[in-house]
Amino acid sequence: MRILIKDLQQHIGSEVTIMSWVHIARDQGKMAFFDFRDMSGKVQGVVFGKPEVLEIAKTLRPEFVVEVKGIVNKRPDKMIKEGVLNGDIELEITGIKVLNTAETPAIEVSENNSIDINEEVRLRDRYVDLRTDRMQANLRMRGKVAQLVRNALYEQGFTEIETPIFTKSTPEGARDFVVPSRTNPGKFFALPQSPQQYKQLLMSSGMERYFQFARCMRDEDGRGDRQPEFTQMDFEMSFATEEDIMRINEELLIKVVQTLYPEKKIQKIPFPRMSYKDAMEKYGSDRPDIREDKNDPNLLAFLWIVDFPFFEKTATSDDPQAQGEWTFTHNPFSLCKPEHIENLMNKENIGDILAAQYDITLNGFEIGGGSIRAHDPKILRTILQILGHTDEKIDANFGHMLRAFASGTPPHGGIAWGFDRLMMILQNEPNIREVIAFPKTRDGKDIMMDAPSEIGNAQLRELSIKVDIDKKEL
Repeated sequence: MRILIKDLQQHIGSEVTIMSWVHIARDQGKMAFFDFRDMSGKVQGVVFGKPEVLEIAKTLRPEFVVEVKGIVNKRPDKMIKEGVLNGDIELEITGIKVLNTAETPAIEVSENNSIDINEEVRLRDRYVDLRTDRMQANLRMRGKVAQLVRNALYEQGFTEIETPIFTKSTPEGARDFVVPSRTNPGKFFALPQSPQQYKQLLMSSGMERYFQFARCMRDEDGRGDRQPEFTQMDFEMSFATEEDIMRINEELLIKVVQTLYPEKKIQKIPFPRMSYKDAMEKYGSDRPDIREDKNDPNLLAFLWIVDFPFFEKTATSDDPQAQGEWTFTHNPFSLCKPEHIENLMNKENIGDILAAQYDITLNGFEIGGGSIRAHDPKILRTILQILGHTDEKIDANFGHMLRAFASGTPPHGGIAWGFDRLMMILQNEPNIREVIAFPKTRDGKDIMMDAPSEIGNAQLRELSIKVDIDKKEL
């Protein structure tokens, strides 16, 4: 029976079987030393006095996958490594079976930190990169944070619900990724930029408290804290005020830090709040870094930004300084502050209307944003009209939302965390690619899978698609 390396302490004096990778191999002639690694940790093994085993041992190289039998022995006092898992034991190897060999890896796993290696090499051989201690720790902590959040929200009556990946392209801000429909020639699904519409429809459905770890896709230019596909921790609740949603989120973030990152300090509890106007006037940014000591990587300065303008003027294509039509600052489904409802419905003093919107920032990054939503169909239609949509376009693009709201929908609101970005900060990483298992490059490519890639003419015909690209312009 296989024993995990972390459990070897329970088997001192006994012969056990481990299954692992060869982390380090050292041939010393009549003896051979190894560090073996599995998902739970590492242990040192030694071969001596067994010629038939030593013969096999001398063939082992780093990253070979092996089944090893051995006796768990206590180390002599002078050989104990304090503060290291299994630093006081070693495995006296009695048998080795090679389960798989390995070519020399492009990434030295035993170095444990691949951050300085060429990123294309790391992403091409990501399955090797993920074996390093740092990347293992990042992904395992990501899972622990997600599990804590799930448990905490379940305790408060939230239900985890998955929303569709194939949806409809609607004008929500970012550029959509689209998917052709074989059974509906010439028509396309869109991949979700967020679950925004579906989670509001769940409020219409009477679910009242929903959440999910949602996959989102946006065709945007890459940067350190952005990927074409990413994860949101998304939740929505009915009969909620701004204060309700901010309180639950604040408690949840505090619990994550205090439970899983006890070495970190939250600068101020409760989290301070700042209006958008004050943030822009004081810092020139709506996600200011308010840490008292920016050299302390374990200092976490959370900050709520509130009182956002609902609308802003777009710049014209000819003159970036010239103002064009009205656009939304966050999303068109928000509700304005109660005192601005009259101006909204009369379409007056549009630039002065404030949204019931709140962002949560951390150390200069926006890690979440949400709002109280427009649940009255008349209000949502008015918002869309201000944004320049005709009634015909409103019905075509958002008719499903208007019908749902007209069916009896409670007041509701929610928030979405940029989960990758939150994990990046908590793990002290420089970009979100370090906390995502299989990220894309900055230009949106998966060089491990060689994607995106061309498809054949037969598949294109099946999808009723004709590709017409002047390759000279690429």
